[in-house]
Amino acid sequence: MKIHRRASLARLIVTRNKSRAIFVSACLVVGVASCATTLVVRENAWIQEAMEHLQKMRHDRDAEDTKQKTPAVIPAMATYKDPSGLIGSVNANGPTVTADNAFFQDLGTNGRTCFSCHQPDSGWGISSDSIERSFKESDGKAPIFRPVDGAVCPTADTSTEAARRKAYRLLTEKGLIRIAIGIPKGAEFSVKPVNDPYGCNTDPATGLTSPTSGLVSVYRRPLPSANLGFINAIMWDGREPSLQSQTADATTGHAQATTALTTAQIDQIIAFENGLLAAQSQDKAAGNLSAASATGGPAGLNATLATTFPGINDPLGGNPKGTPFTSTIFTLYDSWSGLTGSRRNAARASVQRGQTVFNTKPIAITGVNGINDALGVKTLNGFCGTCHDTPNVGNHSVRLPINIGIANAGPFDKATGTGAVSALDIADLPSFTISCDLGPNKGTTYQVTDLGRAMISGKCADIGKMKGPILRGLASRAPYFHNGSAKTLDDVVGFYTQRFGTSFTAQESADLVAFLKTL
Repeated sequence: MKIHRRASLARLIVTRNKSRAIFVSACLVVGVASCATTLVVRENAWIQEAMEHLQKMRHDRDAEDTKQKTPAVIPAMATYKDPSGLIGSVNANGPTVTADNAFFQDLGTNGRTCFSCHQPDSGWGISSDSIERSFKESDGKAPIFRPVDGAVCPTADTSTEAARRKAYRLLTEKGLIRIAIGIPKGAEFSVKPVNDPYGCNTDPATGLTSPTSGLVSVYRRPLPSANLGFINAIMWDGREPSLQSQTADATTGHAQATTALTTAQIDQIIAFENGLLAAQSQDKAAGNLSAASATGGPAGLNATLATTFPGINDPLGGNPKGTPFTSTIFTLYDSWSGLTGSRRNAARASVQRGQTVFNTKPIAITGVNGINDALGVKTLNGFCGTCHDTPNVGNHSVRLPINIGIANAGPFDKATGTGAVSALDIADLPSFTISCDLGPNKGTTYQVTDLGRAMISGKCADIGKMKGPILRGLASRAPYFHNGSAKTLDDVVGFYTQRFGTSFTAQESADLVAFLKTL
């Protein structure tokens, strides 16, 4: 039986990698630079070890009797309640019958579907609030709760409701999924766990077998499956070269599939995702976000997508049209400037002021690997839009993995940008000491909760580097950052205040948070 399972997995991975080669080659034909780079540096080396690990991790057969709850139809346009009001969803494919679409079908072996981690009321992502509700409704047996990567470690006890509450605490409290990736062969660094609260990294069966071999488990938020037309890097660390490969890997890994997806299934999932646009459409205080000539909500995103291209408004010279960068990223609420006369108008005026803070407040960018070191400058005078530069969307318009300090552990040092900022809650995450033994950073050590792109590239220069996510739909998918370390948007603003010494006044902070909630 073991031989049969291993042979099946080998055939699955071979099939997967053949498909991957086709998709990457297609990227090369059309000249997509990011795909070409991925192929040249062979960044797909992580796949086999990671998939083999997830495939052999245990099942919870009792919980797998609980099937995914799914609506019969996803409408062309809909709104869903979230903590700040209503999140809007546009489905360009028109009303979609879920029973006929692979996105909603059980294509693995543990009951999960794409829909398990991509919910419309969370902007087609997930939020800790929605996960907590799901836990209570299902006693921790809904498909998102699976030991393979939903638990703090696959070895965690899930035999009782109390045990499941403990095993899935990072998922219910922070919306985190365990990501296990092997240390790349020839990596410039070695890894030593400092704090391993769940024993997953120090157990050779699930973690490290030596400081330079085995798996490192970190914990990250699933990214939304909406607004994909704006993205330039797939996954937080950019490890997937295409949506096709990401779709196949997610099914093989998260759903523990033992049969490779067909090309038709992959195409159907991606077509559905590519048709999704999501943004906050109504705010409890400001009301309808497209009222009074404002252009909030998801409807305007389609026109924005039609005019967006890789490098648009890039501040570091990546705009292929040579157009100068402008920090005026958002113009959604220009018409709300100076409104008075009612409580609603006061709320709208606050949103507009927050938009102005986002666009114009100077930020002294220091100690950011991927910016300061790449440019050779100690301080870059920037704005929120320096890293969130795509007009009216807010992600970076080119691939720009950077380390702004969210993954840092240890004592904080503002001068170097190292150490953990107190505004973030990382107490329940594992931490590691990374020693750079080779390369230009030889002799340097880092303390982090997540190695970021370094686990893909093997480079010390990439430690802690992640992409910045799209900002639309923020209010629906708390908590924030890749590791859920900011519980609220106030905590997000607090992080930037502490990390970069940005002197937001109390009014500016309140207005900025009010604005971010309307995206």
